[in-house]
Amino acid sequence: MTALRPVTASGPNVALPTTAQVDAELARERRRRGSGNVLRRTLAILVTVFAVTVLVSQFLTPMFHVYGTSMEPTLEQGDVVMAWVPGDFSTGDLVAFSFNNQLLVKRVIAGPGDWVDISSDGTVSVNGQPLAEDYLPQGEKALGTCDIALPYQVPDGSYFLMGDHRSTSIDSRSKQMGCVPKEQVVGRLVLRLWPLDRLGGVASGS
Repeated sequence: MTALRPVTASGPNVALPTTAQVDAELARERRRRGSGNVLRRTLAILVTVFAVTVLVSQFLTPMFHVYGTSMEPTLEQGDVVMAWVPGDFSTGDLVAFSFNNQLLVKRVIAGPGDWVDISSDGTVSVNGQPLAEDYLPQGEKALGTCDIALPYQVPDGSYFLMGDHRSTSIDSRSKQMGCVPKEQVVGRLVLRLWPLDRLGGVASGS
């Protein structure tokens, strides 16, 4: 299971990279480019990224520190990601949501009123159309833990969510979690801010 911790300016939820992680990032850049000027520029970039991360998380949009492995390789443990809160969410979006007093992350498979079916080999269909899930790791399709009756219709006001590691993820296929009401969804993950070598948009697809 992949979970999230909020990035905040103070308090027990501080989740910015540690000093050791910063040192490792600097060392990696120094080895890669071998220049004192590059080292100074990298340090300036790191300080700027940290400052922007805290300011944005406090005043504009939520940011989270990822831990767990069920969403690899899209999200890896230690990533710092930014969320956005649109009006609705689409198939393929990565969303943060509240469940059992935790913040978790899964992928939107279907929305309110959609019909979901999953074959024995793990192929997912929505409203009779198989999904082209290019975001899944090679060979990761699996029926997994599924104790709901298929095909399954998503309740009004809810989303059917699944993890990318289908063989191990506990998600909407299981009655233990079920579909997630829209009001429990914190936002769509849109940007990875850390580590620097993976800085950029968070992949989604349909």
